[in-house]
Amino acid sequence: MSILFRNVSCPPLADFTAEAPEGVVVGLVGEDEAGTGELLRLAAGVLRPAAGEVRVEGTVRLLGPADTLDFTAVDVLLLDHALATRDALVQSQARAAIERLRRRGTTILMASHDEPLLERIADELWWLDQGQLAARGHPGEVLAKWRRHLVERLRQWGQSAGVALEPAFRRGDGRAELMALETLDEFGRPTMVWESGRPVSVRVTVRFRQPVEDPVVGIMIRTRIGFEVYGTNTELEGVRLGPCKAGETLRVLWSFVCHLCPQQYTLTAASHDPDGVWHDWLEDAVAFEVVDSRYTAGVANLRAVVRVERTAAG
Repeated sequence: MSILFRNVSCPPLADFTAEAPEGVVVGLVGEDEAGTGELLRLAAGVLRPAAGEVRVEGTVRLLGPADTLDFTAVDVLLLDHALATRDALVQSQARAAIERLRRRGTTILMASHDEPLLERIADELWWLDQGQLAARGHPGEVLAKWRRHLVERLRQWGQSAGVALEPAFRRGDGRAELMALETLDEFGRPTMVWESGRPVSVRVTVRFRQPVEDPVVGIMIRTRIGFEVYGTNTELEGVRLGPCKAGETLRVLWSFVCHLCPQQYTLTAASHDPDGVWHDWLEDAVAFEVVDSRYTAGVANLRAVVRVERTAAG
């Protein structure tokens, strides 16, 4: 049996209209307050809309993450993150059961944060955003839009969250002090989230407590498990900073394109003499995250261009 929502209002859903045909698996994606849960409870009859019409015919079953997975014959199956806590074996069995129900004509609405699962079993995807149907269609196409949305949301959050200066340890003779270590976006705004492929910057602010003839300021990016990804300093880049007087402050800016894969990283910074005597060293002082709208494995995002040459069978 099909499921029809016509001009439905039930906060956060507002004037929502969509239809799930018979024998189709519809995946639902959205942020936690987007309305996917309300949509499923409306279809189950647990909630009543403040306005509009919800039409569901036949037997209906609503399953949540704590419910026993019952996939016996039913006309409409509603899954509210029902597989989120299940192990791999149970998930595999559930996928097979869902496929059997679909072949028998069961209409299935499935809310999940498991994107590979949705791509694998959903015929169609609905993306809900603030109670509205932001997009619907082929799972791959809708997920691409959803991921782009998530990246933008994370970037906004990264700008407002602030970057805490919390070194794992600090060392040096005290002739200089690192006052600030900042990760910046392409507009020079402090952020703890970089987007892969975008211009970014690292800014180090150092104040000299004593005269230093030839200081060197450097940075090091590591993965969260300590793998060194990229390091450089002003000496390697051919930039001479000294001599610096006591009380003088320098702000050193490194700008580059973020060619990192999505994961968490740390940033280390130091001021030292050319022979390596440290004035101030902040180890893994800042944590930040790299995000992207598509998956890549590893650390370096080389953004390969793929070309295919096909030769006819001979």
